[in-house]
Amino acid sequence: MLYYEWNTIIFKESISTVSEIKIIDAALLQRLRRDAAASPRLRTHFCLHENNDAPFHRLAVASQPGTRVRPHRHTTGEKWELLTILDGGCDVLVFDDAGRLERRIALRAGQTTAVEMSFDTWHGFVVHPDGCVFLEVKPGPYARPVPEDWAPWAPDENAPEAVAFEAWCRTAAPGETFQHGDGL
Repeated sequence: MLYYEWNTIIFKESISTVSEIKIIDAALLQRLRRDAAASPRLRTHFCLHENNDAPFHRLAVASQPGTRVRPHRHTTGEKWELLTILDGGCDVLVFDDAGRLERRIALRAGQTTAVEMSFDTWHGFVVHPDGCVFLEVKPGPYARPVPEDWAPWAPDENAPEAVAFEAWCRTAAPGETFQHGDGL
């Protein structure tokens, strides 16, 4: 993990600034993209909020193609989530309770740039070939996801089947459901 110019607090897999003025510029976007490419999970975070107890969490998330994010929702505290694309692109995927893809929303810098989801929306994302950085905003304080907030119909990001799920997510059309083996 790189140390940035600002006074920083290191969280697990994230960096947070405690400066009075926080700036996301081209140099930071490049560093985040580089850090994401070097990360085993192919993503990294830059936290703008001071700590996990902050009333609102704001973080820049850099992701590279192939990163695996298990679909989830935020029912603990009924927390909505706002994603605003800063660089590159990704598709936000919205699912029903059974895992059927309901909607695919392409976020691309300079085009469709933001999406807000309610707390009970099953969602995930898949990164475009050029990677992406988005700003994520949601109410705090941080609460570890409860098991019921992880999609039971999708593999954990570290499960062997997660690679196939991520590949399916890249091309799935609304109405389709991931066809997996007996491991889930």
